[in-house]
Amino acid sequence: MSPFRSLILALIAITVAWSGPASPAEQRLILEGSFVQGGLVVGHVPPGSAVSVDGQPVRVSADGVFLTGFHRDAPERSELRVRYPDGSQERRVLTIERREFQIQRIDGLPPKQVTPSKKDLERIRREAAMARKARERDDPRTDFLTGFIWPLEGRISGVYGSQRILNGQPRRPHYGVDIAAPRGTPARAPADGIVTLAYPDMYFSGGTLIMDHGHGLSSSFLHLSRILVKEGQRVRQGEIVAEVGATGRVTGPHLDWRMNLFEKRLDPSLLTGAMPAATAAGAGTGAGS
Repeated sequence: MSPFRSLILALIAITVAWSGPASPAEQRLILEGSFVQGGLVVGHVPPGSAVSVDGQPVRVSADGVFLTGFHRDAPERSELRVRYPDGSQERRVLTIERREFQIQRIDGLPPKQVTPSKKDLERIRREAAMARKARERDDPRTDFLTGFIWPLEGRISGVYGSQRILNGQPRRPHYGVDIAAPRGTPARAPADGIVTLAYPDMYFSGGTLIMDHGHGLSSSFLHLSRILVKEGQRVRQGEIVAEVGATGRVTGPHLDWRMNLFEKRLDPSLLTGAMPAATAAGAGTGAGS
C-alpha cells in the first residue's frame, strides 16, 4: 500500500470520528504528508473551517479535507492559518525540508539545440498557456482520495528536480519522473480524475495528457505516442489512458509523469511508494526530455 493511500485511510477514520458535533477539544488541525520540496500534504480540519496557506485561501471539502504542497525551490517555512466554525483561530508554521537535486552539464551542443527559434518560441508560449489553463481547474471533487499508483512499471530514467546546464546556460529543472518503456506501452491513470487536456503534439512534450484529481491537483503524461481518452472524460484509477512514445524533445521512448497543485510542481514519486519493477541502475537523467 502506498504511503499516500495509508494516509487517506487514516483521514477517513478521522472524518468518521468527527461526523457528529465537534467539541472544542476536537477542533484541531491534522497534517500528514511529505514536508519536503516537491511534497504534498493532506490536511484535515472540522467541517466548516476555513484554511489559508501563505495568505491564500485553500479549498476545504465538505468533510474538512484540504491540500497544500511545496514546489522544488520552496522556502523553508510556510504559514498555515485555520479559522474554526466557532470563530477561534490557529496559526501553524510549517518547516519544509530542503533537497539536493542532480545537476548535469553538457557543453559543445549546436546552438539550435539550446535556443529555439523565434517561431518556435511563439509556439512554446502558446502551448504553455494551454497547459496552464488545464491546470487551473478547481473542482470540489476529491478524486485524489483514491490514492496514487504508478502508471506503468519500468526503470526510472529521470528524477524530479534534476537540471541540465547546456553550453553554460541553465535550463528549466525537470519536474517529472521518467519511466523508460518501449513505444506503445500502455499507461494507466494514477488516480481517478477528469481529462482537462489531450493534445497530440506539443513542441517540448509531444503528445500531452493532463488529468485533474480535484482541489487543483493534476497529473500530466508527456511524450505520448497515442492518447486514448478525450477532454472532459472521466477516468478511473488503473484505466489505460495512453501509450508511451518518444514525441517532442526526447532522447528515447519513456513516460514523463508530472504532478501539479495548480502551479506548484510536485514530485509524483513521493505519493506512490517504491517502483515495483525498478532497478537501482539507470536512475538519473537517462532517456528523458
